[in-house]
Amino acid sequence: MAVHVLAVLAYKEGDPVTSQLLASSVNTHPVIVRRLLLALQKAKLVETRKGAGFGSRLSRSPARINLAQVYRAVEVEEPFTMPSKRPNDACPVGKCIQVALEMVFASAEEALEGQLAKTTLADMLAATRKLCRRSGQAA
Repeated sequence: MAVHVLAVLAYKEGDPVTSQLLASSVNTHPVIVRRLLLALQKAKLVETRKGAGFGSRLSRSPARINLAQVYRAVEVEEPFTMPSKRPNDACPVGKCIQVALEMVFASAEEALEGQLAKTTLADMLAATRKLCRRSGQAA
């Protein structure tokens, strides 16, 4: 949802956008969008001003925002988590499986963030526009 919201802000090219309009695009409640905007604002990806005629906009150009930055701004939980209970240390697998998994999970998250870092918000908006042109819709 964060990339969708940011893509709408990029599409509006600096014009302030209300949480109502963003919620309408995402098809969710404005309160959910406002919570998301707070996380994006904390990460310095958006600027928000409250009041009539105001709203949110990107804090910098879409070409300077990559998807890894967005991911880090909104993902509060690790994508790969360990079970809450510790395995049985008397078991030869249980004794070492967590360390082995942590290594794999760390590598996977690094790869995920590395891949996301290669794609900017401008890339996403361009891809969206291209796909809409192909389907005959305006974007």
